[in-house]
Amino acid sequence: MKIRFGVGIGAETSADGLAAIVDHLESSGVDSLWFSELVYTEATDPFIGMAYALGRTTRLKVGTSVAILPGRHPVLVAKQLASLAAVAPKRVLPVFGLQSAIPAEREIFGVPSGKRAAVFDESLELLRSVLAAPDVTFEGEYFTVRDVAVAPRPEPPLDIWLGGAAPAAFRRIGRFGDGWLGSFLTPDEARLGREAIERAAADAGRHIEVDHFGISLAVADGDLSDQMVDVVRRRRPDVDPSALIAPDWPALHRQLDAYLAAGLTKFVIRPAATVPMDEFVERFAAELLPRQN
Repeated sequence: MKIRFGVGIGAETSADGLAAIVDHLESSGVDSLWFSELVYTEATDPFIGMAYALGRTTRLKVGTSVAILPGRHPVLVAKQLASLAAVAPKRVLPVFGLQSAIPAEREIFGVPSGKRAAVFDESLELLRSVLAAPDVTFEGEYFTVRDVAVAPRPEPPLDIWLGGAAPAAFRRIGRFGDGWLGSFLTPDEARLGREAIERAAADAGRHIEVDHFGISLAVADGDLSDQMVDVVRRRRPDVDPSALIAPDWPALHRQLDAYLAAGLTKFVIRPAATVPMDEFVERFAAELLPRQN
């Protein structure tokens, strides 16, 4: 199985520093760059960031970690993804989620009250259909389109990965996803999630490739700040923060060993400390590129 490591960037990285980061990743041989959906911050919009990075490079892959699909029209999303894939074949890695982890941003991805999960399922069905077929007519509860032909269609169709960690999310990934990018899960929880997704896929008559399971992780620069601890405790008050954010690089390697044993092979690594991104990329390359196969 292919083990790969990508760099995740978030609210700490503004647009004026993006060019240097992209160039550094390309020249260092890093596999991929991942943009988070953080609307009310200085972070670059994921789709804009992907387009910029792809246009500036020839090898680097780019992905969303994660973008919110419910609240966007799936045909327009399909057009954006198809356009990116035409510019940079085999370098576009879309990952979608149900809703923002930031409560203040949830209202801007508007869907009918109480229907977000149903809208997500229907959005995924329509998105996948439009990316795969030359002429799509779709009549659902939330979307109706006729004779849709998004061009140029990527061949083969793009893999659509999904986030999430609830039982309903695992069932959705099994039904509609080509892969999973989790977060804020222990290795044991990630293994159980992978197994639940594989069962859901089998129940739906589908198969997800064994190396299409990954997780987003963070690494600090020697210790966890109070702010980092608070972030984890808000998301996972039941787990020791150091089990979810590595205090240092040796701890990250131990975490990676456990996730690999759990059957995960794709990793998005982001800095948990306030360190210059050029320093982080240098350390990332030295620590993690030798672990790729």
